[in-house]
Amino acid sequence: MTVRRPPRHVGIVACSSEGAALCYRTFCVEAATVLGPHAHPQVSLHGHSLADYVACLERGDRQGVADLMLDSAGRLAAAGAEFLVCPDNTIHDVMPLVRPRSPLPWLHIAEVVAEAAARRGWRRVGLSGTRWLVDSAVYPEALGRHGIECVRPTPDERLRIDRIIMDELVRGIVRPEAIDAFQAVFGRLAAAGCEAVILGCTEIPLVMNDGNSPLPTLDSTRLLAAAALARAVA
Repeated sequence: MTVRRPPRHVGIVACSSEGAALCYRTFCVEAATVLGPHAHPQVSLHGHSLADYVACLERGDRQGVADLMLDSAGRLAAAGAEFLVCPDNTIHDVMPLVRPRSPLPWLHIAEVVAEAAARRGWRRVGLSGTRWLVDSAVYPEALGRHGIECVRPTPDERLRIDRIIMDELVRGIVRPEAIDAFQAVFGRLAAAGCEAVILGCTEIPLVMNDGNSPLPTLDSTRLLAAAALARAVA
């Protein structure tokens, strides 16, 4: 007789509350379609203050960001988690400092998104996110391993998007002007030959989706949740 393994316990390393909440909610809702009504694998979440992360980012302290993530990883391992996800694109820039010291394996959000783009056959995609993310190599490297080109917003567009994310979206504030701003940036990326755009901040899905975007979207938050669910029930 074959005994089926129970779903794996997922650990969520939170950075912003909005991104972590959307990932957690998506994971649990989608799990019910696989495991049955109201069912989902065990989930534990730990998050340091977003202010602590922002302070490290502002001063360029990559090791400080990694130490915060590793502290969360240790707490989640102690709580029984079997693997980790982080629904925050920006701090994945320090993942090379995190993975070698982590007590648990991680799913990498940019790798998950790049695999989704490759499955859909896209070869040139735009990127949106905080200024730290867009200036980093997180997505160019992940996409490049699949032969996909990453197109960044202009410097002015980066600053405008970053302000909306950090001043509004991470606080759960959604304004029509934010939608207009994202649509303008995504429209220019479409004119530049992009076939899709990455919602490379886990709060951007609060305002943008396939229904209002000039380009098909790669929703990093929900793609990560789906990948976590697949790993948990595999």
